[in-house]
Amino acid sequence: MLKTFIATLNPMLMLFLCIAAGFILRKCNIFSKDSGKVMAKMVTWVFAPAISFSSMARFCTVETFGSHATNILLSAVGVFLALTLATVLSRVFVKERCPERGVYAYALAFGNSGYVGDPVVLSMFGEEALAYYKLFCLPLSIAIYTWGISMLVPDGDKKSNPLKKILNAPTVALFLGIIVGLTGLGQHLPDFVNQSLDSLKVCMGPTAMLLAGVTVANYSITGMLKKTKVYVATALRLVVLPAVIIGVLFGLKTLANSLFSLSINNNALYYCFFAVAAPLGLNTVVFPEAFGGNPETGASMALISHTLCVVSIPLMYALMVALFGPIAL
Repeated sequence: MLKTFIATLNPMLMLFLCIAAGFILRKCNIFSKDSGKVMAKMVTWVFAPAISFSSMARFCTVETFGSHATNILLSAVGVFLALTLATVLSRVFVKERCPERGVYAYALAFGNSGYVGDPVVLSMFGEEALAYYKLFCLPLSIAIYTWGISMLVPDGDKKSNPLKKILNAPTVALFLGIIVGLTGLGQHLPDFVNQSLDSLKVCMGPTAMLLAGVTVANYSITGMLKKTKVYVATALRLVVLPAVIIGVLFGLKTLANSLFSLSINNNALYYCFFAVAAPLGLNTVVFPEAFGGNPETGASMALISHTLCVVSIPLMYALMVALFGPIAL
């Protein structure tokens, strides 16, 4: 168990070091206040699409898509459960209906399954496992860019077409990669295209975490650390809710095996873990700030959750390996 913990700790420490570097460079004014916007555009328009397209184009074949249909169904069940729990719990954290309740609802429903989950899965298990992880996260991505964003945007700005929210660069690249993979074209991409994608995709994790550090540095650390409710929300986000969702999916998997002799391996539980046990992303900072809300609560969640996940993710993963055995690659 200790060996598993250390193996998982290494990529988490790498990401945390990038957060610390971004934070220090911003505080020293080496990075300007607007540098976060540039990094966000690089991650959104270059690095995230590269990793999404590359993994799908190479490993999303007709055979693998069919064999992972049950995993996608389990993911949809997990998303529904997460949204239900987040909606109920957010009303406990914030009694009155206001934008801050939406921030808590989003934070409790979604972890940073992309900018943290993707590089961790890639570094630990390789590109093939990343492709299966991305397939598992399809229902989650759709929920984030529909229900999730609606929680962060004020009522007066919710009239935009939900389809426009889904058709962002990483999601478009993901679906293009699926098409290329299913048609078999992914096996015949020119070498220079594959080499370019390989170079770009490894930049996503470090750049995204630099962005997290720069963003958090724009707010008062003392003020963020004093928000008591954020610690409770972080514990729910990193430990309690992942344990509940994984437990429910394990029960459903066991029930399906008993009633219908449907064999589903435990990989789905690990994909779920890296998606739902990830720290809070930066949408709770970006969207409130863009629409005139208060981004400090989201920044506080990002700071505390990204710090504590360095330990929580390796510990929980080591516990899962002890309970379910290693992921089958």
